[in-house]
Formats: sequence, C-alpha cells, structure tokens
Amino acid sequence: MPRYLIRRLGQAVLVVAGVIVLTFAIMRLVPGDPAVAYAGPKATAAELAQARQRFGLDDPLPVQLWNYVRDLLGGDWGTSLHTRQPVRDDLLQAFPASLELVGAALIIALVAGIPLGIAAARYKGRLPDLSVRLSSMLAVSVPVFWLALALQTVFASGLGWLPVAGEYDASLDRTSPLHLFTNITAVDALITGNWPILTSTLAHLVLPALVIAAYPAGVVAQMTRAALIDESARDHARLERALGFGETAVLTRFALRPALNPVLSLIALVFAYSIVNGFLVEAVFNWPGLGRYAADSIRSLDTPAIAGVTLLVAVLYVVANLAVDLLQGVVDPRVRAR
Repeated sequence: MPRYLIRRLGQAVLVVAGVIVLTFAIMRLVPGDPAVAYAGPKATAAELAQARQRFGLDDPLPVQLWNYVRDLLGGDWGTSLHTRQPVRDDLLQAFPASLELVGAALIIALVAGIPLGIAAARYKGRLPDLSVRLSSMLAVSVPVFWLALALQTVFASGLGWLPVAGEYDASLDRTSPLHLFTNITAVDALITGNWPILTSTLAHLVLPALVIAAYPAGVVAQMTRAALIDESARDHARLERALGFGETAVLTRFALRPALNPVLSLIALVFAYSIVNGFLVEAVFNWPGLGRYAADSIRSLDTPAIAGVTLLVAVLYVVANLAVDLLQGVVDPRVRAR
C-alpha cells in the first residue's frame, strides 16, 4: 500500500505540474494585453508601464513561469482584472456554491443510478432493463441547456412548484440574514438553524441539481448494470446460486461490492465533468458559482481569473481521482498490484 500511495501521489503531482504550465501558456497565448485590460483602454503610457511591471510582463518567459509557479505555491493566484480582487479570494467565494450544486447532483445521480443499474441487471433483456437503458441513454445525450429550459418551463413557469432561478429568495437577507461559516448556503443555514433560508435554498437547488444529475445518473446506471452482469457470470456467483441464493441476493449481497470498483473510478471523472458542465446550468439558473465567475472572466478577457478557474478544476479532478484510486486500493487489494 505505501508503494501504491507513493506511485499515485507522484502521478498526481506530474499532472498538476503539467496543468500549471498549460495555464501559464493560456495566459500568454490569449489575445489581448493584460496590462491594457487592467489599466483600461484610456490609460497613459506610464500607467501601462506600471501595470506591466506589476504583472511581470516585461520579464523573460522562463522568469515569468518561475514567478508564476512560486506565487501559486505561496497562495498568490494573481489579481482578477475585472473584480480587482485576488483570484484566490474570488474562487473561494464562488466555488462553495458550485460545490453545493454539484454535490447535490452527484448524490441524486448515485441514489438513482445504482438502484436502476441493479434493476436492469436483475431483469436483463426484459422490460425494466430496456426501460433503464433507454432512459439512461436519453439522460446522457440530452443537452443540459435544453433540459434546464424545459424543467424551468414546466415546473417553475407552468406549474409554479419550484423557483425559476437564484440560490434562495433574496428578500430573506432582510428578514433572516445568514451567518456564513463554510460559504455553502445550505450547510450554513443548517448549522445556524436558519430554516427559512434552508427551505428556500433546497427549493432553488432542486431543478439545477436535477439537470446536472441527468448525465452522471445515466452513466452510473449503465456502468452498474454492465459491471453486475459481468460479475454475476463469474464462478463465485454460480456457487452462490448453487447454495440456494436467489438472483437478487447474488447481485446485491455478493456481486455489488466488486462491481462498484469501476463505478467509483467513474465518479472522479464525472465530478470534474459536472463542475464544468455546471457552468452552463449556473448561467441558466443564475446560480452564483464558478460558472458565472468564469463567464464574467471570459467576457472581460480576464486571463488570471480564467487560468485560476482552469487550475482549480484540474486540481479538483486530480484530487478526486487520487481519492478514488486510494479507496479502490483499500477495498480491492488487486488494484494495488497493477
């Protein structure tokens, strides 16, 4: 296990190092002068020179790369050109809202996808299996913006069951102000017992979380089905059937645990994908997360902010993938030998 841990940590460090170099290249290749974007189009030559000196744009590229890496390791992710605030502080404010949304979506995807995959494997080739395969295919292929607009039209505008957009009712800031601890609204409302904001947040969370959950739920259902069918054809499953266990018991008691290994690997990929996929969903639902921050950064050609969002998503993917690799190594010793 120690060798396995060291190997996986080394791979994670190499990936993060590559992403850092890539984000630096993006900052230098994106059209436009960061000094002009920061100082403004009407800035004088002296103001532009001061801005270029502040961002180190006159230094040789190797020196700029070294300074960029040094600043990142020291916690300095640069200064946003449109908010004029440190990028790290902006990300710390925006990321919790995205984490809240994606976390809720992944919980929905797992709660729905795994049972559907079990049902499809249990009734392979029959109506439940065909229904799960068709619905999961639709969930994976439907565009998120279309699904978001459809759910808004039906459940918000049409039936009036759920709010159409936002994180919670803004009027509650006056009547029930929220004290922040984690910057995750639902968690902070639960910790402080702010039931009006908690209720409003959960109501606003339903539609965007369902939209983001559609793709991972379909993929998890398909992966669970395929892994269970493969596992139920092995020798141990035949032995369990010979001992008198029913097909449902064979699938849920004996085949499910080893079958979840590929599903766990999938979750790391789906997590990073859902963060990025959620950008468009956040725009449709006016959710105050990384998506809105990234959109504002792209519109203003804010290269430090764009690089910061890119680096954060990449690090999240690497950390999630590393966590799943380690969990698989603990659950299944065969993984450590690969």
